[in-house]
Amino acid sequence: MHHLPQPPARFFVWRLSAFAALTLLAGCASGEFGEIYPTLVYDGIHDWVGRDNGKRPVPPSVFEYTDDERALRDNAYPLIEPPMDRQRWYSVAGEYGLYHSNPADYQKYFQRLMEDPHRSPSSRYAQLIEDIRDDSTRLSQFFETAGRVIDIDQKRLKSLDYVSGLGKLERQNALRRVRENAHVVDLVRMSLSDRIAAYHFALERLVVVVPATTAVEAERLLNGLQYQIARYQNLPPTWQREPSLARSN
Repeated sequence: MHHLPQPPARFFVWRLSAFAALTLLAGCASGEFGEIYPTLVYDGIHDWVGRDNGKRPVPPSVFEYTDDERALRDNAYPLIEPPMDRQRWYSVAGEYGLYHSNPADYQKYFQRLMEDPHRSPSSRYAQLIEDIRDDSTRLSQFFETAGRVIDIDQKRLKSLDYVSGLGKLERQNALRRVRENAHVVDLVRMSLSDRIAAYHFALERLVVVVPATTAVEAERLLNGLQYQIARYQNLPPTWQREPSLARSN
């Protein structure tokens, strides 16, 4: 199983303070459908995704995000956030990167399904099926965006050798942004691997604890999700690549 990297230590105090403030808002943070109220959302809410590679801290790129780079992060977060953390009192803190659950704890998903003693067996299967379907619907949008970002980043890297008067800082920030974008994709892939393990564990335990014919539907959807993920293991764009943004030859 994989672990998402933890935030850099230098941000701990700031994040702790911000988390405390958001906790006070938690009771009123979710809208009618469990979404964050628009007043608590801004365009860069998920900009933190991909900045920390979990190794030696590296300053983030100061370059402005392209529309696709920002969409990449917005589409990545729901696939990184553990399903069990959706619509919880602390969900808003997760959106801001102030709270990180451990998605590698694949047994925890099953424990969450079973923790409500008033939930019926059918509703437990329904929740599992809903979570699998949610992930399935999000995959194409994320990976299509990722394909465009990776393609343009390859062009950006080739262009570095042809841009006249390119400064050291410009080059550093370009390379940092390319690494950050690639890390976002890696985080999603690791998270999906952990999700599949969690769903399999939960389905197998449900079949033993509360067997039902609904398990067949859950298994079919889970197999479909695995097939989708396998299709996106490689991300070659479907269009013709140009050798460079600064030079065409």
